Amino acid sequence: MKPTTKKLFADDGITLMEIEEHFSTDETARKYIERILWPSGPVCPHCKNSAADKIWKIKENKAKGIRAGLHRCAECDKEFTVTVGTIFEDSHIPLRKWLLAWYLICSAKKGVSSLQLQRQLKLGSYRTALFMAHRIRYALKSESFSEKLTGTVEVDETFIGGVKSGVGGGSKAHRTPVVAMVQRGGEVRSQVMPTVNGANLKQAIRENVQICSEVHTDANYAYRQLEPKFTHKSVKHCAGEYSRHEGEYIVTTASVESFFSLLKRGVVGTFHHVSPQHLHLYLAEFDHRHNCRKISDGDRTDVGLTKAAGKRLIYKTA
Repeated sequence: MKPTTKKLFADDGITLMEIEEHFSTDETARKYIERILWPSGPVCPHCKNSAADKIWKIKENKAKGIRAGLHRCAECDKEFTVTVGTIFEDSHIPLRKWLLAWYLICSAKKGVSSLQLQRQLKLGSYRTALFMAHRIRYALKSESFSEKLTGTVEVDETFIGGVKSGVGGGSKAHRTPVVAMVQRGGEVRSQVMPTVNGANLKQAIRENVQICSEVHTDANYAYRQLEPKFTHKSVKHCAGEYSRHEGEYIVTTASVESFFSLLKRGVVGTFHHVSPQHLHLYLAEFDHRHNCRKISDGDRTDVGLTKAAGKRLIYKTA
């Protein structure tokens, strides 16, 4: 296979119509995934060998049971396709439907429900659609970050979950706490918290925010004593203060609150219910869309597809 970095479509990324028109077969879908995951040529998932002269493509032969896209590595003497070691491995769902699901999830501002995926992709069951969506969310999740958030970082916490019958609407006992950190004009990082207290919130900030950055929060007592490692400024929501001008500078938590607003609209309006067990996967989905918000839907899908390699999801440990 000749190494290439050329995309199949225009610079503004693939569109849903192009997916439906172009990827009518699994062969075209597989070739597109190869271009995304192997921009410089095939890479063996078993030994990570990428030498072009030590990997060769095996010609498809249906009569002998040789499937399309099969390669052999001379280093480890093992066969592989582009789906080995990815979320697509051992899946009976056609690759063209996987691409459609990726696009729908990466482009829908408030997410796509599993029931909708089942209907639109004509999947066999709701369980199949749910597992498919969870695989994609698992691939989108970043386990670690090479760099910390810098500059001005807005931090806030919220509680995800519906109102439980017989319990007051203001009760948080049945809800799951989530903290989010947004670099102003940049990325967001959200995570499920075991409980909301000063120690946990400050630990999350230390792990994700560069020391000496300016941290903006509300007036929650849990955020006290961030200084001197961080410059801490807060707004008092209880007094009706949501932003404050300090010269040409604005102290506010509007960006992180906007992220939470979209997250909650998705949970309530699209998913209706999200279990605490899988909430971190939904957060990964919303993080990805926010962090790639300045590019097209197609490019956002392509960026997401690059994360599919090296990740497998077993349902029992999802």
